[in-house]
Amino acid sequence: MEGGEAASLLGERGPGRLARFRTYRRRWFLLAAVCLLNCSNAMLWLTFAPVADKTAVYFHISLEMVNWLSIVYLLISIPFGLVATWVLDSVGLRCAVILSSWLNMTGSIVRMFSVLKFLSLGSQSYWYLFVGQCLCALAQPLIIFSPTKLAALWFPDHQRATANMIASMSNPLGILLANVLSPALVPEGKHIPLMLGVYAVPAVTACALATVGIHEKVPPTPPSASATNSTSQPFLMGLKMLLRNKPYIILAVCFGGGIGMFTCFSALLEQILCEKGYSNEFAGLNGALFTVCGLLGAFLLGLYVDRTRNFIESTKICFCLSALASIVFAVASRFRHLAVTLAVTSSLFGFFGFAIYPIAMELAVECSYPVGEGTSTGLIFVVSQIEGVVLMILLQALTMRVSEDPSYTCALDQDGALDWTTPVLVLAGLCTTMACFYVIFFNTDYKRLHAETNSGALVKTEDTATAYVPEA
Repeated sequence: MEGGEAASLLGERGPGRLARFRTYRRRWFLLAAVCLLNCSNAMLWLTFAPVADKTAVYFHISLEMVNWLSIVYLLISIPFGLVATWVLDSVGLRCAVILSSWLNMTGSIVRMFSVLKFLSLGSQSYWYLFVGQCLCALAQPLIIFSPTKLAALWFPDHQRATANMIASMSNPLGILLANVLSPALVPEGKHIPLMLGVYAVPAVTACALATVGIHEKVPPTPPSASATNSTSQPFLMGLKMLLRNKPYIILAVCFGGGIGMFTCFSALLEQILCEKGYSNEFAGLNGALFTVCGLLGAFLLGLYVDRTRNFIESTKICFCLSALASIVFAVASRFRHLAVTLAVTSSLFGFFGFAIYPIAMELAVECSYPVGEGTSTGLIFVVSQIEGVVLMILLQALTMRVSEDPSYTCALDQDGALDWTTPVLVLAGLCTTMACFYVIFFNTDYKRLHAETNSGALVKTEDTATAYVPEA
């Protein structure tokens, strides 16, 4: 054991007795590596959304083709999400993290081929971007599913929600950085090569950290009772158990829909606002506020839930408040000169909406235990990607072509500007419907916490029974 061992979650067993559970300092390195990888992958996903108009002009493509650089993440992660759950629960966390880091790095490098003259395909250079995005998209499920598994295998029960929150929220941190960096790096289309190079740096760094620094798929001694059963159910058996679990199905549909809506909001924000005269910089600011406040909300809620275990109550309240914020944003975004209102509502939407994410992932494990963490969180992610694809296609189909207006700040493609009034109202309506359904119908027992409570009671009984055994 290394010098950084801490006492087990059940406490010291007394002089001369071996503690059942231990934690290790290197769990923080693993957490940092997963955070950087998650952040990098999100940056690569949303690279082009904040500068969609300039990207379309630079590569001589339509806005729809730019949007497909985001949508491909959703499409690929649907079939590969099931593979990723099997890799995590059957092969192990170490393999999943290293594999995803190499896919992520390779994708970021392939994207740069589109702006290198000696590799130019002329008008077809867009396909370098598309292939690169596909490789990054293959990495995404492995990365997204890792935080819950990492928290379960390496962290004690009183740190799990916080560790999951930190690792999970590095994804919206990447979205934040993309919303801020892309408009800053690309004031004009000619600066797109610089943007692609900057975004490759975190991907390469994360790959180096994961490859060199991660040596074990599980700690030598588990940190909690549930960690000893983290992969207790075979993959197919776990899937069958989840599909028969009504609370889990409700959580998957509602929370998956919420992730899909947030995906659409992040990817389409610039296009929604530029039609009403708001600049790319302001759209980037709204995306940044959306994410920063979301990170703050997730941090505060993670600390609260770690202490109170009020998973269900917290998610229901936050879901309702995020639905209210989405309604206000949908209405305000249809008017000009409401910059302050839009900034405040984006902040509130992120604060309450993002706060749900890590808690809902923990709740998925609680209501599905003893199914493996990779399977229980992975299936929710697959559902969210399916709903996200449907929403992205539906919202774009609901847009209407409008005549050019001098106040537009969009860099218009060959077909003119788009009116997003109907799509944003539909998005707010769906968010409200999901929130109501979740509040009314979702309820579950905390199965993993109950199992650990019973394990703790058993250990105390054993300690009592051996209290008078002479020490060695």
